Amino acid sequence: MEPRPLRPGELVALVSPAGPVDAGRAEAAARVLAGWGLRYRFGRHALGRDGLFSGTDEQRLADLDDALRDPQVRGVICLRGGYGVQRIVDRVDFAALRRDPKLIMGFSDVTALHAALWRTTGLVSVHGPTGASLPASAEEARRVLMTADPVTLHGVKSAGSATGVLLGGNLTMLATSAGTPDQLDLRGAILLLEETNEAAYRVDRMLVQLRRSGGLDGLAGVAVGTGLPREIIEEHFAVPALFGLPVGHGQRQSAVPLGAPAHLDAGAGTLTVYRGTQVRSA
Repeated sequence: MEPRPLRPGELVALVSPAGPVDAGRAEAAARVLAGWGLRYRFGRHALGRDGLFSGTDEQRLADLDDALRDPQVRGVICLRGGYGVQRIVDRVDFAALRRDPKLIMGFSDVTALHAALWRTTGLVSVHGPTGASLPASAEEARRVLMTADPVTLHGVKSAGSATGVLLGGNLTMLATSAGTPDQLDLRGAILLLEETNEAAYRVDRMLVQLRRSGGLDGLAGVAVGTGLPREIIEEHFAVPALFGLPVGHGQRQSAVPLGAPAHLDAGAGTLTVYRGTQVRSA
C-alpha cells in the first residue's frame, strides 16, 4: 500500500532520527517545502546534538513517534542520515503508521527505517534526499512526494530485464541488518544499492555477508546508484543489473519509491517505478 501524495497546505514533520544537522541546511529545506505550498514543523530535538547524534535515543525516538502519531502530519522527512537509526528502530511506533499511512523520505542511514517500515507495515516509503540535501534535488523529490506519476530513472545500458518490488538502499545499512528482524526478503525483488566512500574490499565484504546470510537469494535484478564499483557488483550478481543511476550520495539525486512495483530494462537503460494502481502490462 502506498500513502497518498502530499497536497498543498498539508503539514510535513522534519525530524533527525540519526546524526545532527546544520541549522542553516535545515532551514533551507523548510524553505523548499514552503515553496511547494506545504507547512512544516521541526521535531523538538531536530536541531540538537548529543555526541554523534541529534539527541539521545529517547529524544530522537520521541520526535519520530510524535510525527507518526500526529494525524495532522502527512509526511515525514529525515533531515540527515549519518548514524543512529538502528539504535531506535526496534521501538518505533509502526502501528501508528499502519493506522494512518504517511510518506517518509530519507536515504543513507535512513535505509534502516525503510527496511523496518516495509517489514512491519508493507507500506511504500521514499528513498530520496534528506532535508539537508533537499534544495539540490528539490524537483526530483517534489515529483515523488506530491504526484502519483511513475518514476523513470536512466542509467548505463547493458542487457537483460527484470520486474519486481523495488527494495534496498544503502549497502552498509543492508549488510548491518543481516541477521536482524529487518533483513529484507528479496526473493523476486529488484535490489536498489548505493554507497559512499567505501573501499572496494569493504564493498565486497558486505556483499559476501549478505550472500552468506541468504539475503540475496531469489533476487530478480539489481539497480545500482552511486559509490559502487561495477566490477564487484557484476561478480556477485548473475541477474540483470542497471548501473549509473542518480540515486544516493551524489550532489543531486533522484527520489524513488521503495516497496512499489518496478521494471528494470537494462537494454533501454531505464528503471521505472509505478505508483498506486499503475502496473506494467505484460
